[in-house]
Amino acid sequence: QVQLVESGGGSVQSGGPLRLSCAVSGSTYSSYCMGWFRQAPGKEREGVAGIDSDGTASYADSVKGRFTISQDNDKNTLTLQMNSLKPEDTAMYYCAAEPHYSGYYYPPCLSERVKNFPYWGQGTQVTVSS
Repeated sequence: QVQLVESGGGSVQSGGPLRLSCAVSGSTYSSYCMGWFRQAPGKEREGVAGIDSDGTASYADSVKGRFTISQDNDKNTLTLQMNSLKPEDTAMYYCAAEPHYSGYYYPPCLSERVKNFPYWGQGTQVTVSS
């Protein structure tokens, strides 16, 4: 079992930055995918960014060049640095995890897969005003 708790959301003006954090606890895995997905009212979930246990990152085209995903394994924290925010980035943001078990194949940690990961937190709201 993996527990994820997001923080850092809020309201910001268009063009501004926000930094989301995800505290990870519970079982530990040497191999995994983690990431962020978002969901705006009336819209489907959208994978935003993914990162694997080796540190390889993947981003949705809509955020590439503006968002950066990183992980601090010592602190068990996943971070999403969001710059140059736009009103269309407004959504509930969720941290998600996919533990990898020995003997099984897992596809690359592409951002579009993040929304289907088996573990996610309660979410943190990001609102960007124009």
